[in-house]
Amino acid sequence: MTSELAIANSAAINKDNGLPPETLAELPILLLNVHEQCNCRCLMCDIWQRTGGKELDLAEFSRQHESILRLGVQQVVLTGGEPLMHRNLEPLCRFFRQSGIRITLLTTGLLLSKRVSLVSEWIDDIIVSIDGPEEVHDRIRRVKGAYRLLADGVQAIKSRNEKIGIAGRCTVQNENHRMLRKTVLAAKALALDSISFLAVDLTSQAFNRDVVWPEGRQNGVALTREETVALDEEVRLLIREHTDDIRSHYIVESENKLSRIVRRFWEHLGDMQSVSPPCNAPWASAVMEVDGSVRPCFFHGSIGSTRTETLEQVINGEKARQFRVSLNIGENSVCQRCVCSLDYKWRKNSP
Repeated sequence: MTSELAIANSAAINKDNGLPPETLAELPILLLNVHEQCNCRCLMCDIWQRTGGKELDLAEFSRQHESILRLGVQQVVLTGGEPLMHRNLEPLCRFFRQSGIRITLLTTGLLLSKRVSLVSEWIDDIIVSIDGPEEVHDRIRRVKGAYRLLADGVQAIKSRNEKIGIAGRCTVQNENHRMLRKTVLAAKALALDSISFLAVDLTSQAFNRDVVWPEGRQNGVALTREETVALDEEVRLLIREHTDDIRSHYIVESENKLSRIVRRFWEHLGDMQSVSPPCNAPWASAVMEVDGSVRPCFFHGSIGSTRTETLEQVINGEKARQFRVSLNIGENSVCQRCVCSLDYKWRKNSP
Protein backbone atom coordinates (compact mmCIF):
# COMPACT_ATOMS: atom_id res chain seq x y z
CA MET A 1 0.00 0.00 0.00
CA THR A 2 1.37 3.44 -0.91
CA SER A 3 1.36 6.29 1.58
CA GLU A 4 -1.35 8.00 -0.49
CA LEU A 5 -3.68 5.00 -0.14
CA ALA A 6 -2.89 4.74 3.56
CA ILE A 7 -3.75 8.40 4.06
CA ALA A 8 -6.96 7.94 2.09
CA ASN A 9 -7.92 4.95 4.26
CA SER A 10 -7.12 6.84 7.48
CA ALA A 11 -9.04 9.87 6.23
CA ALA A 12 -12.10 7.72 5.48
CA ILE A 13 -12.08 6.32 9.02
CA ASN A 14 -11.53 9.77 10.48
CA LYS A 15 -14.43 11.21 8.53
CA ASP A 16 -16.72 8.72 10.24
CA ASN A 17 -15.33 9.83 13.60
CA GLY A 18 -15.27 13.59 12.97
CA LEU A 19 -11.44 13.78 13.03
CA PRO A 20 -9.00 15.62 10.73
CA PRO A 21 -7.45 13.40 8.01
CA GLU A 22 -3.89 13.50 9.36
CA THR A 23 -4.98 12.16 12.78
CA LEU A 24 -4.97 8.41 13.50
CA ALA A 25 -8.37 7.34 14.76
CA GLU A 26 -7.01 3.92 15.65
CA LEU A 27 -3.69 2.15 16.10
CA PRO A 28 -4.27 -1.57 15.47
CA ILE A 29 -0.75 -2.79 16.30
CA LEU A 30 1.65 -1.73 19.07
CA LEU A 31 5.16 -3.19 19.08
CA LEU A 32 6.48 -2.94 22.62
CA ASN A 33 10.15 -3.22 23.51
CA VAL A 34 10.00 -4.66 27.03
CA HIS A 35 13.69 -5.49 27.60
CA GLU A 36 16.67 -3.82 25.98
CA GLN A 37 19.13 -6.72 26.11
CA CYS A 38 19.25 -10.09 24.36
CA ASN A 39 20.56 -13.57 25.20
CA CYS A 40 22.02 -14.16 21.72
CA ARG A 41 25.10 -12.61 20.14
CA CYS A 42 24.03 -12.52 16.50
CA LEU A 43 26.36 -10.95 13.95
CA MET A 44 23.50 -9.13 12.19
CA CYS A 45 22.35 -7.29 15.33
CA ASP A 46 23.94 -5.09 18.02
CA ILE A 47 21.18 -5.33 20.62
CA TRP A 48 23.16 -7.87 22.67
CA GLN A 49 25.89 -5.27 23.16
CA ARG A 50 23.65 -3.06 25.27
CA THR A 51 24.58 -2.74 28.93
CA GLY A 52 22.43 -1.91 31.92
CA GLY A 53 19.63 -4.42 31.46
CA LYS A 54 16.85 -1.83 31.34
CA GLU A 55 13.33 -3.15 31.07
CA LEU A 56 9.90 -1.62 30.67
CA ASP A 57 8.67 0.00 33.88
CA LEU A 58 5.22 -1.52 34.43
CA ALA A 59 4.01 1.15 36.82
CA GLU A 60 4.90 3.88 34.35
CA PHE A 61 3.46 1.97 31.41
CA SER A 62 0.17 1.34 33.21
CA ARG A 63 -0.55 5.06 32.86
CA GLN A 64 -1.04 4.40 29.14
CA HIS A 65 -4.02 2.11 29.71
CA GLU A 66 -6.79 4.52 28.75
CA SER A 67 -4.76 5.85 25.84
CA ILE A 68 -4.26 2.33 24.47
CA LEU A 69 -7.97 1.62 24.74
CA ARG A 70 -8.92 4.86 23.01
CA LEU A 71 -6.52 4.06 20.17
CA GLY A 72 -8.22 0.70 19.72
CA VAL A 73 -5.04 -1.37 19.91
CA GLN A 74 -5.92 -4.90 18.81
CA GLN A 75 -2.53 -6.59 18.98
CA VAL A 76 0.59 -5.97 21.02
CA VAL A 77 3.88 -7.51 19.88
CA LEU A 78 6.35 -8.04 22.72
CA THR A 79 9.85 -7.51 21.42
CA GLY A 80 13.25 -6.26 22.54
CA GLY A 81 15.91 -7.44 23.10
CA GLU A 82 14.54 -10.65 24.45
CA PRO A 83 11.14 -10.03 26.08
CA LEU A 84 11.32 -13.20 28.19
CA MET A 85 14.23 -11.63 30.07
CA HIS A 86 11.76 -9.20 31.68
CA ARG A 87 11.59 -10.13 35.34
CA ASN A 88 7.92 -9.31 35.79
CA LEU A 89 6.28 -10.07 32.48
CA GLU A 90 3.09 -11.73 33.71
CA PRO A 91 1.40 -8.55 35.03
CA LEU A 92 2.08 -6.87 31.69
CA CYS A 93 0.45 -9.76 29.84
CA ARG A 94 -2.48 -9.67 32.25
CA PHE A 95 -2.82 -5.93 31.54
CA PHE A 96 -3.31 -6.64 27.82
CA ARG A 97 -5.39 -9.79 28.20
CA GLN A 98 -7.89 -7.99 30.44
CA SER A 99 -8.18 -5.31 27.76
CA GLY A 100 -8.96 -7.89 25.08
CA ILE A 101 -5.70 -7.30 23.23
CA ARG A 102 -3.97 -10.16 21.43
CA ILE A 103 -0.39 -10.82 22.59
CA THR A 104 2.35 -11.89 20.18
CA LEU A 105 5.80 -12.81 21.46
CA LEU A 106 8.96 -12.28 19.38
CA THR A 107 11.68 -14.42 20.91
CA THR A 108 14.99 -16.18 20.37
CA GLY A 109 13.36 -19.21 21.96
CA LEU A 110 16.20 -19.81 24.43
CA LEU A 111 13.99 -19.20 27.47
CA LEU A 112 10.78 -20.85 26.32
CA SER A 113 11.33 -23.97 28.44
CA LYS A 114 12.16 -21.98 31.56
CA ARG A 115 9.13 -19.72 31.15
CA VAL A 116 6.73 -22.29 29.75
CA SER A 117 4.04 -21.64 32.37
CA LEU A 118 3.88 -17.93 31.69
CA VAL A 119 4.02 -18.29 27.91
CA SER A 120 1.45 -21.08 27.67
CA GLU A 121 -1.02 -19.17 29.84
CA TRP A 122 -0.69 -15.59 28.58
CA ILE A 123 0.69 -15.57 25.03
CA ASP A 124 -1.59 -15.96 22.00
CA ASP A 125 1.05 -16.62 19.37
CA ILE A 126 4.83 -16.78 19.11
CA ILE A 127 7.40 -15.90 16.46
CA VAL A 128 10.78 -17.55 17.01
CA SER A 129 14.07 -16.78 15.29
CA ILE A 130 15.44 -19.66 13.23
CA ASP A 131 18.55 -19.15 11.11
CA GLY A 132 18.86 -22.56 9.49
CA PRO A 133 19.55 -26.16 10.46
CA GLU A 134 21.16 -26.75 13.84
CA GLU A 135 24.82 -26.10 13.02
CA VAL A 136 24.08 -22.96 11.03
CA HIS A 137 21.61 -21.63 13.59
CA ASP A 138 24.07 -22.03 16.46
CA ARG A 139 26.88 -20.42 14.46
CA ILE A 140 24.79 -17.35 13.60
CA ARG A 141 23.36 -17.03 17.11
CA ARG A 142 26.84 -17.58 18.60
CA VAL A 143 25.24 -19.48 21.48
CA LYS A 144 26.22 -23.11 22.02
CA GLY A 145 23.14 -25.34 21.94
CA ALA A 146 20.80 -22.54 20.82
CA TYR A 147 18.95 -24.77 18.36
CA ARG A 148 18.43 -27.48 20.95
CA LEU A 149 17.12 -24.95 23.47
CA LEU A 150 14.73 -23.65 20.81
CA ALA A 151 13.56 -27.17 19.98
CA ASP A 152 12.99 -28.06 23.63
CA GLY A 153 11.12 -24.80 24.18
CA VAL A 154 8.79 -25.28 21.24
CA GLN A 155 8.02 -28.83 22.36
CA ALA A 156 7.36 -27.67 25.92
CA ILE A 157 4.92 -24.97 24.77
CA LYS A 158 3.05 -27.28 22.41
CA SER A 159 2.78 -29.94 25.11
CA ARG A 160 1.32 -27.39 27.52
CA ASN A 161 -0.95 -25.44 25.15
CA GLU A 162 -1.40 -26.72 21.60
CA LYS A 163 -3.59 -23.75 20.67
CA ILE A 164 -0.63 -21.34 20.64
CA GLY A 165 0.64 -20.79 17.12
CA ILE A 166 4.43 -20.84 16.79
CA ALA A 167 5.91 -19.38 13.61
CA GLY A 168 9.55 -19.18 12.54
CA ARG A 169 11.34 -16.20 11.04
CA CYS A 170 14.66 -16.45 9.23
CA THR A 171 16.94 -13.51 8.44
CA VAL A 172 18.83 -14.22 5.22
CA GLN A 173 22.53 -13.33 5.24
CA ASN A 174 25.83 -14.72 3.99
CA GLU A 175 25.98 -17.51 6.59
CA ASN A 176 22.68 -19.09 5.49
CA HIS A 177 21.94 -17.85 1.97
CA ARG A 178 22.31 -21.38 0.56
CA MET A 179 20.18 -22.89 3.32
CA LEU A 180 16.63 -21.68 2.70
CA ARG A 181 15.29 -25.11 1.74
CA LYS A 182 17.05 -26.71 4.69
CA THR A 183 15.62 -24.00 6.93
CA VAL A 184 12.12 -24.99 5.83
CA LEU A 185 12.91 -28.60 6.69
CA ALA A 186 14.31 -27.50 10.07
CA ALA A 187 11.13 -25.53 10.76
CA LYS A 188 9.06 -28.62 10.03
CA ALA A 189 11.31 -30.75 12.23
CA LEU A 190 10.73 -28.26 15.04
CA ALA A 191 6.95 -28.53 14.42
CA LEU A 192 6.66 -24.82 13.68
CA ASP A 193 3.38 -23.75 12.12
CA SER A 194 4.99 -21.60 9.43
CA ILE A 195 8.27 -20.05 8.31
CA SER A 196 9.00 -16.62 6.85
CA PHE A 197 12.14 -15.07 5.36
CA LEU A 198 13.50 -11.55 5.14
CA ALA A 199 16.77 -10.02 4.04
CA VAL A 200 19.23 -8.86 6.69
CA ASP A 201 19.05 -5.12 7.43
CA LEU A 202 22.33 -3.50 6.38
CA THR A 203 21.76 0.23 6.22
CA SER A 204 19.47 1.47 9.02
CA GLN A 205 20.10 2.59 12.59
CA ALA A 206 17.66 0.02 13.97
CA PHE A 207 18.74 -2.78 16.31
CA ASN A 208 20.90 -0.64 18.63
CA ARG A 209 23.09 0.92 15.96
CA ASP A 210 24.21 4.39 16.99
CA VAL A 211 25.20 5.04 13.39
CA VAL A 212 24.68 3.25 10.10
CA TRP A 213 27.12 0.36 9.92
CA PRO A 214 30.35 1.15 8.07
CA GLU A 215 31.11 -0.90 4.98
CA GLY A 216 33.24 -3.39 6.90
CA ARG A 217 30.40 -4.30 9.28
CA GLN A 218 27.93 -4.50 6.42
CA ASN A 219 30.20 -6.88 4.55
CA GLY A 220 30.23 -9.17 7.58
CA VAL A 221 26.68 -10.27 6.81
CA ALA A 222 26.01 -8.95 3.29
CA LEU A 223 26.27 -11.07 0.15
CA THR A 224 28.87 -10.76 -2.57
CA ARG A 225 27.79 -10.93 -6.21
CA GLU A 226 28.70 -14.60 -6.34
CA GLU A 227 26.70 -15.26 -3.18
CA THR A 228 23.74 -13.28 -4.52
CA VAL A 229 23.75 -15.44 -7.64
CA ALA A 230 23.74 -18.48 -5.34
CA LEU A 231 20.85 -17.02 -3.33
CA ASP A 232 18.92 -16.41 -6.53
CA GLU A 233 19.33 -20.06 -7.45
CA GLU A 234 18.39 -21.16 -3.92
CA VAL A 235 15.19 -19.11 -4.07
CA ARG A 236 14.31 -20.59 -7.47
CA LEU A 237 14.80 -24.09 -6.09
CA LEU A 238 12.80 -23.22 -2.98
CA ILE A 239 9.90 -22.03 -5.13
CA ARG A 240 10.08 -25.12 -7.34
CA GLU A 241 10.50 -27.72 -4.61
CA HIS A 242 8.14 -26.19 -2.05
CA THR A 243 5.27 -25.05 -4.25
CA ASP A 244 2.70 -26.62 -1.94
CA ASP A 245 4.23 -24.94 1.12
CA ILE A 246 3.98 -21.55 -0.59
CA ARG A 247 0.39 -22.19 -1.68
CA SER A 248 -0.62 -23.29 1.80
CA HIS A 249 1.27 -20.33 3.32
CA TYR A 250 3.46 -22.60 5.39
CA ILE A 251 6.11 -20.47 3.72
CA VAL A 252 4.56 -17.08 4.41
CA GLU A 253 6.06 -15.20 1.47
CA SER A 254 4.70 -15.43 -2.04
CA GLU A 255 7.01 -16.18 -4.95
CA ASN A 256 7.27 -12.44 -5.64
CA LYS A 257 8.20 -11.63 -2.06
CA LEU A 258 10.83 -14.36 -2.00
CA SER A 259 12.33 -12.93 -5.17
CA ARG A 260 12.31 -9.48 -3.55
CA ILE A 261 14.77 -10.79 -0.94
CA VAL A 262 17.27 -11.47 -3.72
CA ARG A 263 16.62 -8.03 -5.16
CA ARG A 264 17.53 -6.39 -1.85
CA PHE A 265 21.07 -7.79 -2.13
CA TRP A 266 21.39 -6.72 -5.78
CA GLU A 267 20.28 -3.24 -4.70
CA HIS A 268 22.89 -3.17 -1.96
CA LEU A 269 25.55 -4.10 -4.50
CA GLY A 270 24.41 -1.23 -6.71
CA ASP A 271 23.26 -3.48 -9.53
CA MET A 272 19.58 -2.57 -9.19
CA GLN A 273 17.74 0.56 -8.16
CA SER A 274 16.30 0.48 -4.62
CA VAL A 275 12.52 0.15 -4.57
CA SER A 276 10.34 0.64 -1.50
CA PRO A 277 8.10 -2.29 -0.52
CA PRO A 278 4.34 -1.70 -0.18
CA CYS A 279 3.81 -0.62 3.43
CA ASN A 280 1.36 1.18 5.69
CA ALA A 281 3.18 0.70 9.01
CA PRO A 282 3.20 4.41 10.03
CA TRP A 283 -0.60 4.49 9.75
CA ALA A 284 -1.36 1.13 11.38
CA SER A 285 1.34 0.57 14.01
CA ALA A 286 3.95 2.12 16.27
CA VAL A 287 7.05 0.95 18.12
CA MET A 288 7.45 1.94 21.78
CA GLU A 289 10.93 1.60 23.28
CA VAL A 290 11.88 0.74 26.87
CA ASP A 291 12.61 4.42 27.53
CA GLY A 292 9.17 5.48 26.30
CA SER A 293 10.25 6.86 22.94
CA VAL A 294 7.87 6.08 20.10
CA ARG A 295 8.72 5.37 16.46
CA PRO A 296 6.38 4.97 13.47
CA CYS A 297 8.31 1.76 12.67
CA PHE A 298 11.64 0.16 13.60
CA PHE A 299 13.57 2.11 10.97
CA HIS A 300 12.36 5.71 11.24
CA GLY A 301 13.26 8.07 14.09
CA SER A 302 11.32 8.97 17.21
CA ILE A 303 8.11 10.97 16.95
CA GLY A 304 7.81 11.63 20.70
CA SER A 305 7.96 10.07 24.15
CA THR A 306 5.42 8.60 26.56
CA ARG A 307 7.55 9.88 29.43
CA THR A 308 5.99 13.31 28.92
CA GLU A 309 2.79 12.52 27.00
CA THR A 310 0.26 9.75 26.57
CA LEU A 311 0.70 7.34 23.66
CA GLU A 312 -2.35 8.89 22.06
CA GLN A 313 -0.85 12.37 22.32
CA VAL A 314 2.41 11.16 20.78
CA ILE A 315 0.71 9.32 17.91
CA ASN A 316 -1.38 12.37 17.04
CA GLY A 317 1.12 15.05 18.05
CA GLU A 318 2.42 17.66 15.64
CA LYS A 319 5.68 15.82 14.92
CA ALA A 320 3.90 12.53 14.19
CA ARG A 321 1.23 14.13 12.00
CA GLN A 322 3.80 16.06 9.99
CA PHE A 323 5.84 12.88 9.54
CA ARG A 324 2.87 10.99 8.11
CA VAL A 325 1.74 13.86 5.91
CA SER A 326 5.22 14.36 4.43
CA LEU A 327 6.17 10.67 4.10
CA ASN A 328 6.28 9.46 0.51
CA ILE A 329 7.17 5.80 0.90
CA GLY A 330 8.12 5.39 -2.73
CA GLU A 331 10.69 8.21 -2.58
CA ASN A 332 11.88 8.03 1.03
CA SER A 333 15.47 6.73 1.24
CA VAL A 334 14.83 4.80 4.48
CA CYS A 335 11.78 3.09 2.98
CA GLN A 336 13.64 2.34 -0.25
CA ARG A 337 16.20 0.26 1.69
CA CYS A 338 13.71 -1.31 4.11
CA VAL A 339 13.71 -5.11 4.45
CA CYS A 340 10.29 -5.24 6.10
CA SER A 341 6.78 -4.15 5.20
CA LEU A 342 3.35 -4.10 6.78
CA ASP A 343 0.21 -4.39 4.68
CA TYR A 344 -2.44 -4.11 7.37
CA LYS A 345 -6.03 -4.62 6.26
CA TRP A 346 -8.45 -2.41 8.14
CA ARG A 347 -11.71 -3.87 9.28
CA LYS A 348 -13.61 -1.16 7.45
CA ASN A 349 -12.97 1.44 4.75
CA SER A 350 -10.04 -0.62 3.52
CA PRO A 351 -8.88 0.54 0.08
